Amino acid sequence: MTQIFMGAGSVGQDLLESIEEILIAVDLGAAATQRVMVRLREGFDHKGLVDLPQLKYHLKQEFVSVFQASSLDTPYGKDGLSHEKSIPHTILIVGVNGVGKTTTIGKLSAKFRAAGKKVLLAAGDTFRAAAIEQLEVWARHAQCDVITQRPGSDPSAVVFDAVAAAKARGVDILMVDTAGRLHTKFNLMEELKKIKRVMSKALPGSPHQVLLVLDATTGQNALSQARIFHEAVGVTGIVMTKLDGTGKGGILIAIAEELKIPVRYVGVGEGLDDLLEFEPQVFVEGMFA
Repeated sequence: MTQIFMGAGSVGQDLLESIEEILIAVDLGAAATQRVMVRLREGFDHKGLVDLPQLKYHLKQEFVSVFQASSLDTPYGKDGLSHEKSIPHTILIVGVNGVGKTTTIGKLSAKFRAAGKKVLLAAGDTFRAAAIEQLEVWARHAQCDVITQRPGSDPSAVVFDAVAAAKARGVDILMVDTAGRLHTKFNLMEELKKIKRVMSKALPGSPHQVLLVLDATTGQNALSQARIFHEAVGVTGIVMTKLDGTGKGGILIAIAEELKIPVRYVGVGEGLDDLLEFEPQVFVEGMFA
């Protein structure tokens, strides 16, 4: 983003047009870019944004305000967890194939365990034996238990058993892994809806959170995924992985602007500590670094 202002001598229509082009290039998307540019031009016309520092500050604050607005109505803390005393707090993890759902669960498990939480995992991805094994490895690493059934089992049955186990064991947090599914596959999305219904019947009000894991390198396709998963199961938070491998983090602004879904975590590397709680101001400053 910093290239917007390099070599610019003054604020004018040419600079505003350059900003619009770069916003689209960093995956903000046409619709979100248009809405941001309307507000930016209003500032240019009516708020005296006549020098580059003022314009840069105003643009940053536009981005931060988009993220803040998406979090206004959430009943959860910054960490995405309910601060009510009722337990377990249930988190359903969803997303397409290959975005890093199971790895995200592993990193979140370690984070929650380090905070003193008792965590239970549910291996709801029963289609791949490797997915169950991967989750078991993460569970051992984070020192938490995992509920599994044999490969090919009904995912909803696994989830039902896991909710019952979480209640019986006094677990603080239950995280449910699910099979990766293309958001365009109707039958797989219906199965995901079934899993959510089963969780709700087993524990009223569950799942408390539905976290959608997205891959930053997919660009504008991430917005399509977010839109369809949100329509299907009511996404309450976004986890964006692989932000270390792309400069196109603007897709998060597009999602927050259109869908008003808060961003909870961002992945910036492969290490255990490379899943960070999302900080709007820090993220926006990084876009301009």
